[in-house]
Amino acid sequence: MILFPNAKINLGLYITRRRDDGYHDLSTCFYPVKWRDILEIVPAHGDTTTLTVTGRKVECEPEKNLVMKAYRALDSVVPLPPVDIYLHKVIPDGAGLGGGSADAAFTLLGLNELLQLELPKERLASIASTVGADCPFFIYNTPMLATGIGDIFTPADIDLSDYCIAIVKPHASVSTREAYSGVTPRLPSLPLDMALAMPVESWRDNVANDFEESIFPSHPEISEVKSMLYDLGAVYASMSGSGASVFGLFPASRGDILADELNRLFKGCDIHCSPLA
Repeated sequence: MILFPNAKINLGLYITRRRDDGYHDLSTCFYPVKWRDILEIVPAHGDTTTLTVTGRKVECEPEKNLVMKAYRALDSVVPLPPVDIYLHKVIPDGAGLGGGSADAAFTLLGLNELLQLELPKERLASIASTVGADCPFFIYNTPMLATGIGDIFTPADIDLSDYCIAIVKPHASVSTREAYSGVTPRLPSLPLDMALAMPVESWRDNVANDFEESIFPSHPEISEVKSMLYDLGAVYASMSGSGASVFGLFPASRGDILADELNRLFKGCDIHCSPLA
């Protein structure tokens, strides 16, 4: 079985409260995009489950990979036979795009189908939540407002089919600790669901990512990508998650020429461009 785990972007991201357990409550909207890894799951040739990773280098031992954690989590609920898993990484790590979480969620979906477990999505999402806070989003893989620590989901009625997206991942790297150390929790002046209900053209002034305030001064190369996307004609641009990737939304009619412009301006960066229809 071959699956194609896709990335996500964050439409707005507000850090609203520091919790007593040390985590932070947030408000964001996850939106799926078409930057994809490749995941294959087949019956094992041997007696144990294996994971082979190719493509982009992943600084993680196979057993600590979220794919294997997903397999173990499902195996603790429904005993599984051994399988061989092959993961080809295309989505860059450390980009705020959720690539590892998508791989884990799609592993659960693939095992459920391959082994005919017939577990409902709600059960798979519950298992996914034990692997990572945002993993359940990829079980549903439709626009979702997320609150709590990013693990409470509500369907979002957002349609970006009239747009295409450009995503640029510069060489900068932002750790989760660095990202959170610079934010001051506060409620947004306009609730995110209300802001996203406004025309996309108004998001530039009404939808923000709180991490930008502290990350941009220390990583000006990320800030520069955002400025350049606006110079290219983006209707809305923002950092995704805690970085370091930045995305821009463009009219769908720009899609045919946008890729060439991106490759010219962002040489050496990881780039993705696709319609959102």
